[in-house]
Amino acid sequence: MDVNAFFTKLDEFFAGNEIDKVDPFLCASLEQAKEEEDYGAYISICNEMIGFYRSVSEFRKAYDAAEDVLLLMEELQLDRSEHFATTLLNAATAYRAAGSYKQAYVYYEQALGIYEGLIAPEDYRYAGLFNNMSILLEKMERNDEAITYAKKALAIIEKLEQGEMETATTLTNLALLYFKVSAYEDARQLLERALSLFEKSGENTDAHYSGALAGIGEAWYHMHEYGKALEAYEKALQEVEKHFGKNISYAVLCENCAAVCQCLGDKEKQQAYLQSAAQIREAGR
Repeated sequence: MDVNAFFTKLDEFFAGNEIDKVDPFLCASLEQAKEEEDYGAYISICNEMIGFYRSVSEFRKAYDAAEDVLLLMEELQLDRSEHFATTLLNAATAYRAAGSYKQAYVYYEQALGIYEGLIAPEDYRYAGLFNNMSILLEKMERNDEAITYAKKALAIIEKLEQGEMETATTLTNLALLYFKVSAYEDARQLLERALSLFEKSGENTDAHYSGALAGIGEAWYHMHEYGKALEAYEKALQEVEKHFGKNISYAVLCENCAAVCQCLGDKEKQQAYLQSAAQIREAGR
């Protein structure tokens, strides 16, 4: 089976927004690989199925593809390989998206065990795994463990050449975890580091920059530094509008600004922000 031709055709469907053709194409291609006993193609197609079915929320199909290919790879004695770890990660992410957190955690842990026997501790692939585990643990309300894994990811990402934007994004995500455990000063320090990295890019700031600004606004708010909070929130508003327009995130930030203005005793500005938020929410209905 020509795997390159398979991926070319699949890319064409996505590029042409022909999503309705993807499922039958994947199933037909998988059947062809099975008939030809092309196990490499079979594994590749199953992995594509896991990702596709996750993206369209057909989780039962994602589970079936995952269990099918993992069983095949075990039979082929590939269960200690990087390819097996990759499939475990895909499966775990599908289970996480569906809210099946315990099974997702089992697969992430299994992938970690394989990595530990194959790749160096500073390998970038660990950062991706640790970030995924952090996201999952947060959803499981295991926030301290989520922070631990986010820190592990950060330690790897910080060493990357030209990795400033990814470092800034990871710092922001870690800061949001600190908010969940009410460690506002720790969150503020991380966000200031993130902002300094984002601002190195000047006018071409990353879209995540608005998230860092909003985060530091929240930190200042909890620390009762309302003037600094408003300044950060208003800057975040500018960034959201620049990257996404006046969307729901913009409305939420307007509401945050209104809350800060109330604390500052600026009723006129408070009402203006509330009106802007209401208009955006009404337009989105």
